[in-house]
Amino acid sequence: MRLLSSVLLSLILLPAAPAAWKAGVAKVNITPTEPIWMSGYAARVHPSEGVYAPIYVKAVALEDDAGNKTVLVTGDLVGFTKFITDPVFEAARKRWGLSRERLAINASHTHSGPLAGQVDRPVYRLEDKYAVVVKRYTDKLIEDVIGVIGAALDDMAPAEVAFEQGYAGFAVNRRRVGHREYPGPTDHDVPVLTVRGADGKLRAVVFGYACHATVMNEYEIHGDYPGFAQAELERRFPGATALFMAGCGADQNPLPRRRMELTRMYGEILAEAVDQVVAGKMKPLGGTIQAIYATPRVHFQKAPTRAEIEARIPKLSAYEKRHSEYLLERLDQDGKLAEGYDYPIRVWRMGDALTWVTLGGEVVVDYGLQLKEALGPDTTWVSGYTDDVFAYIPTARIIDEGGYEGATSMLGYGWPAPFEPSIERTILERVKALARGFE
Repeated sequence: MRLLSSVLLSLILLPAAPAAWKAGVAKVNITPTEPIWMSGYAARVHPSEGVYAPIYVKAVALEDDAGNKTVLVTGDLVGFTKFITDPVFEAARKRWGLSRERLAINASHTHSGPLAGQVDRPVYRLEDKYAVVVKRYTDKLIEDVIGVIGAALDDMAPAEVAFEQGYAGFAVNRRRVGHREYPGPTDHDVPVLTVRGADGKLRAVVFGYACHATVMNEYEIHGDYPGFAQAELERRFPGATALFMAGCGADQNPLPRRRMELTRMYGEILAEAVDQVVAGKMKPLGGTIQAIYATPRVHFQKAPTRAEIEARIPKLSAYEKRHSEYLLERLDQDGKLAEGYDYPIRVWRMGDALTWVTLGGEVVVDYGLQLKEALGPDTTWVSGYTDDVFAYIPTARIIDEGGYEGATSMLGYGWPAPFEPSIERTILERVKALARGFE
C-alpha cells in the first residue's frame, strides 16, 4: 500500500507533459497560364516562352499549446512587395484574427518566375499590353495567397514540430568575383523545421538557404534551384509538402551557373542536406510561440535636386535615364523624393529551441551571420526576402565599398540614393532588442 501511495505521489509531482501543438499545411499552384513578363533581370526583352516546372505558394500554420496561431507562407517568386502583402495581412486579420507579427510571407527569389506587381519600377516600365497581364496575374496571386492561408488553418491537426540545421556549400560571395580584395563571407547553414502528424509521418519540411536563385536567366518559368529542391524533397517524402525560405543571400550566387543541369544539381544538393537533417536527431519544439513585429525607419542618403537630375540625363545610359525620369515623375507627383523607409522586422521565439528572425528586402549575408552570432548560432534562423522586397539591404561596409549591392541596385528599385550607413546599426540593434524582449 505504501509502495502504491509513493508511486501515485511521484506521478502527481512529475511535470505535466506539454500539450501537443497543431499544424496545418497547404499549397496552391501559381504557374502562369499565359505568357507574362518575368522578374529579376532587366535584360529580358519579351514575356515568358513556356513553363519548365510549376511554381507554388505554400503555407504551414502552427498552433501552440496556448492556442496562438502562427502562419508561414512561401512562394516561388522573386519577391512579395507591400502592395501584395498589405491586402493579404488585412484579409488575414479580418478573417482569422491573424496579426501581422504572426504571419510571415517569404519569397524564394527565383529569377525564373513571373513578375507580380512592380510594373512601374524603372527596371521594368512595361508597355500597357504587358502590364495588363501582370496586373491580372497579381490580382489572382493575392487571392491565392489568402486562400492558401485559409486552407492551412482548415487543415489543423495534432503535430510534432522539430528544428535542426544542416550544411550545403554551393553559395559563393559574388562581390569577390570582380573584387578579390573584398572580404567574402558566406553562410552555408541549412536550417530545417519538420512537421509530423500524431502518427509520426512527415507532413511538412521547411528549409532555408542564403543564396540567390539565379542559376538560369532565360524565358521559361520555374523555381530555380529552390524549386527543384522542394520537388526532390516531396519525391523523397511522399505526402509531405516542402517549403523553401530564402535567407540573407543578397550578395551570394550559386556558382558556376547558366545550365539547367546545374539548377537541378544544386536543388538535389540542398535536398540531400535537408534529408540528412530529417534523418538525424532534431530538437522538438514545444511550449508557446512568442511573436513580435516592428518597422524601424531606415534612411537614404541625400537625394539629388531636380536641377541635378535634369542636368545629368543627357550623359546617362538608357537604364540610368529611365531611373532619372522616374525620379522626376515622383517629384511631379509627390513634390519630394523619399527620405527613408519603414523596415519590416519580425521575431518568433518557438519554445527554447528556435529564434526565427524575418527581415524585409534583399538582405546581404553579414546580417544573418551577425544575428546568429549574437542570438546563438545553434538556435537562430534568419530569413530575408520576407513581407516586402523593396531594395537591397547592405551593411555599412558594403555601402562604403559601393558596387551593385551597396549603391547601383537602388536604380532598379527607384530610390533616389543609397542607404545611410546607419541602416546596419538600426536593423541589428532593433532585432536584438526585440529578441531580448522574450527573455
